[in-house]
Amino acid sequence: MGRLNVNLCGLDMDNPIIPASGTFGFGYEFAELYDINVLGTFSFKGTTRDPRFGNPTPRIAECPMGMINAVGLQNPGVEKVISEELPKLAKCFDKKVMANVSGFSIEDYAYTCEKLDKEDQVGWLEVNVSCPNVHGGGMSFGTSPEAAAEVTRAVKAVTTKPVIIKLSPNVTDIVSIARACEEAGADGISLINTLLGMRIDLRTKKPVIANKMGGFSGPAILPVALRMVYQVSSAVSIPVVGMGGVSCAEDVIEMMLAGATAVEVGAANLVDPFVCKTIIEELPCVMDKYGIKNLKDIIGGAH
Repeated sequence: MGRLNVNLCGLDMDNPIIPASGTFGFGYEFAELYDINVLGTFSFKGTTRDPRFGNPTPRIAECPMGMINAVGLQNPGVEKVISEELPKLAKCFDKKVMANVSGFSIEDYAYTCEKLDKEDQVGWLEVNVSCPNVHGGGMSFGTSPEAAAEVTRAVKAVTTKPVIIKLSPNVTDIVSIARACEEAGADGISLINTLLGMRIDLRTKKPVIANKMGGFSGPAILPVALRMVYQVSSAVSIPVVGMGGVSCAEDVIEMMLAGATAVEVGAANLVDPFVCKTIIEELPCVMDKYGIKNLKDIIGGAH
């Protein structure tokens, strides 16, 4: 076991670095730039039961220290992910991958997770409960403990692999939602998803994004993410995957001290496609600087 090794929900990882869903495609695109097997794993593009074209354009807006996106879960649907995307990934990635799943009903989540659970390449199911509930007036499943728990129970009933529930920060009490997911059988929690934000074009005097609002990500949200990871990791006994504004090795250490077992890197991949590789290479030096022998020893060290 090396200095960077961690264990996430029973699966060993060479290091805790995970490119976040929506920022790394299905992996093979980045494999043209470097050997992606250096990663702990990665979370592939958010997958839904049916194909989705996504939201109308423009759907990206720049901000100081971040960006807003409203891509809208564009993906080919779970059947094509299994028949086309995973075989392409298998040619360049020999580790277990994290499957990110989205849905608009309980049945959607269960169907997609059951399909992906049968794939040998999939190690973990990361279930995004930030999607609008079509049967609940459009409110996100992740905004209430009851709805998040219902998704968790439905997915756990049809799967055998670790289920990690990805929570939205756009709530008043994230701890109660995390606890409800744990009680419903979740094997882990990942957080945070993007914050809700917007930009207005001063020339047109209208929102920049066609969808008006979108997910705000980037270095500016790191303090919010750290606070929520700290709160949730002290309230649950299952592993936490931390993310939100992480862009360097120091941020990874900070996130793990807050309580994260593994750390996802999102928007930074869109700025520098080599950022995850660089972070992994720089971690040992940063660990030495702060007197850290093994990463797994510092998980939750700030509590």
